[in-house]
Amino acid sequence: MKQDDTPSLIIQRDLMKSREVPASDLASTCYKIIERLNPILNAFITVIPPEKSDLPHNGSMPLYGIPIAVKDLYDTKGIRTTGGSKFFTDNIPNEDAFVIQKIKKSGGQIIGKTNTHEIALGVTNNNPHFGACKNPWDITRTPGGSSGGSAVAVATGMSLAALGTDTGGSIRIPASLCGVVGLKPTYGRVSLRGILPLSWNLDHAGPITRKVEDAALMLQVMGGYDEKDPTSIKTLPGDYSSHLKDKMKERKIALGVGNFIEEKTDPEVLEAVRKAAKVFEEQGAIIEEVNLDFLHEAAVANALMLTADGAAFHRERMKEHIDWFGADVRQRLEIGAGYTSTEYALARRTQAEVKRRCELLFDQYDVLILPTTPITAPVLEGEDALERAKMLTRFTSPFNLTGLPALSMPCGFSKENLPIGLQIVSRAWNESGVLRAGFNYQQATEWHKLKPKI
Repeated sequence: MKQDDTPSLIIQRDLMKSREVPASDLASTCYKIIERLNPILNAFITVIPPEKSDLPHNGSMPLYGIPIAVKDLYDTKGIRTTGGSKFFTDNIPNEDAFVIQKIKKSGGQIIGKTNTHEIALGVTNNNPHFGACKNPWDITRTPGGSSGGSAVAVATGMSLAALGTDTGGSIRIPASLCGVVGLKPTYGRVSLRGILPLSWNLDHAGPITRKVEDAALMLQVMGGYDEKDPTSIKTLPGDYSSHLKDKMKERKIALGVGNFIEEKTDPEVLEAVRKAAKVFEEQGAIIEEVNLDFLHEAAVANALMLTADGAAFHRERMKEHIDWFGADVRQRLEIGAGYTSTEYALARRTQAEVKRRCELLFDQYDVLILPTTPITAPVLEGEDALERAKMLTRFTSPFNLTGLPALSMPCGFSKENLPIGLQIVSRAWNESGVLRAGFNYQQATEWHKLKPKI
């Protein structure tokens, strides 16, 4: 691993605004890295040539000149959007997704569409149609998914920020396994219009960045009400950056414990999260252990709803060409199609119950901390690859079911030099609290400065 001294997006944007750095320079650097690394890592399905990528001209824009990679689920006008699927190989949207519109209006430069697990239904990013995306820390291992390409792009400097989606952990898992920051906002905070659905009830859109303050900036642009999206919720505009530097003194933090957390988690991961709790304690926060065994049922319910919703959305494609789906995705869709209305209703009941338990939890605590994933990046291939991968959603999926804001950020490395992720969660609409905790931890540690040697 090596030290990364890349400035924050805000600093780089301001350098371009002041004309100390030409707006084209950042993108040019990213394209050079893409040219060198994408043949190895396969992070991008489609690279948008510089001549087709609009450079912004208004220096007042919040993302002025920032190169941004986009998960290949977001519609991009005139540029194919495949969903990582054979069904959409030649799909050329007529308009941009709502979030893409916002990114462009804010001066962001879309440089490519990133690799994803097929239709976002999986966490390995081993795509049968566009090839496997590989982890830059060890190319024999998965980068996580389904937003694996976006996390790899950011981890390696192929892009300065990226967009992902998260239905069971698909932003936070690859962020954790690749050593970067991934933010899943509150359900309804970011419009899903123009993004290929997996689950109408559980999908979230959010950013992947190298630093916490960059995630705050991206959410500032991405968030906001969309009257044409039935999942979008009208709330007061969020302010995610102004309170980042507020201190953690006397803030109450719940440290997740119990069988659900400990029985299947690598000791190295548990140790790294406990050390992170110590950092917060040194900053004056009050740490209390809280049993999270009640989240087990949430993880089960999320998996059921996710696959059932996916089967509902893809029902016609399953009838017409079931063989066009990869083996793992086909199996999960068939399982989803087999659930009864009673099973789905019980999952929705679990959703309501766990939401209430979490509301009561956050009446007492500012944030909750726990591992993002119970293990570091598993191998990409091999007979146990899928079984190991199933474990990756254990700690992330409950917060899709509840819709709560959750951040993953690096908090250590294993003996094999693989990143370990810390997950920070809070009550609905409290992204600013999640980001504040993450920023304070970041300022006290060096993990975010480490980059893979590739």
